[in-house]
Amino acid sequence: MNINILSTIMLLVSFLFSPILHAQVHEKMLANGLKVIVKQDHRAPVATAQVWYKVGSANEYGGITGVSHVLEHMMFKGTPKYPLGQFSQILAAAGARDNAFTSRDYTAYFQLLAASELETSFRLESDRMAALTLDEGEFLKEIEVVKEERRLRTDDNPNALTYEQFNATAFNSSAYHNPVIGWMNDLDNMNVADLKVWYESYYSPANATLVVVGDVQADDVFALAERYYGVIPKRDVISTKPRLEPAQKGSRRVEVKAIATLPYLMLGYKVPTLRTATDKTEAYALNILAGILDGGRSARLSKHLVREQEIAASAGAGYSLYSQHESLFMFEATPNTGSTVDQLEQALEVEIKKLQTELVSAEELARVKAQVVANEVYQLDSVQRQAYMIGSLESVGLGWQTMQTYAANVQSVTAEQVRAAAQKYLIDDTKTVALLTPVDS
Repeated sequence: MNINILSTIMLLVSFLFSPILHAQVHEKMLANGLKVIVKQDHRAPVATAQVWYKVGSANEYGGITGVSHVLEHMMFKGTPKYPLGQFSQILAAAGARDNAFTSRDYTAYFQLLAASELETSFRLESDRMAALTLDEGEFLKEIEVVKEERRLRTDDNPNALTYEQFNATAFNSSAYHNPVIGWMNDLDNMNVADLKVWYESYYSPANATLVVVGDVQADDVFALAERYYGVIPKRDVISTKPRLEPAQKGSRRVEVKAIATLPYLMLGYKVPTLRTATDKTEAYALNILAGILDGGRSARLSKHLVREQEIAASAGAGYSLYSQHESLFMFEATPNTGSTVDQLEQALEVEIKKLQTELVSAEELARVKAQVVANEVYQLDSVQRQAYMIGSLESVGLGWQTMQTYAANVQSVTAEQVRAAAQKYLIDDTKTVALLTPVDS
């Protein structure tokens, strides 16, 4: 596919999704510090309401890891006004779907519902922001649920266990050292008082963003926000001490032995994110770099390692452009039958060396740019994804405006910048390697 065709595709994508990309975003700051952001999308009579708290596992420290995630579970346990079970029952009766998630950088709660039922969401969500019931008995039951979740998703999942040890090795003092779900010892010793401190410290209007996207009018949403959220008393936001990772001075390796069918290899290199980069073009160049390596069947890792050399059963790469703190440019791969992890690691290093010494062709760069932008734009077809992008960008300190300049910033990346990013950041001194070695028992 030539560059002219790729350019035509990009113009078509931009044309089809122009109403979504360029719809006006409205925002208002309430007196108690809650930021309310509204994006109108009138294609269907639905809306999503999302409350984002600027707290996640990156705020945690030794002894209470996992507390953000456990508190997320407890947020569904009721308030004096709406006791246990009523929250989800009322939303279900209104035809809404609701859920929540915890990440390193934030915790979010959301509902997807008919736009006419938005007030129901505000009435319930504002109540648990202000008056959550943290019952000892419910906590003792829920902490066991979380511990079982950890066993299922991490302890009994060899790849996930390797990923956990990989991060713990790559980061010493960084906020990303600890797993989101927490270490089991901390979960074993957690108590409801820990959750009360966390709730009172971080679950306040001034530490939250309310995002609404859908078939709504901004002024109506602001009026509802004032009515339900505006009455919550203002509280000071707790200050978080910086936890900067000291400079890495040599490669690190960790081996995980676990019951598994196949070995598994992970490589990671310390890299800045868009928020931490001094030169923002480097972050976008790293984003393109990830697309060159892992952007479908035509990407280099799939083409060279999986199909041509048949050295890997699977291989991929990834980069977190929007993480709040310094992150990792990651590779992961599983060797094919007859290949070893040593051969696979060497093959990955060959691909890295090519990026450091050779310029990406104009056609390949144009193709990857088209894929990267198209993937981002197509995701925004959903009101939930639009709200997710707004909420996550606000929560990490980048601001929702970043999504509006994403395509232009990606398009401006040059082949020279991609090569320079590979030369600067994909180096042995900042590399961490994790290997999963299968054992029988």
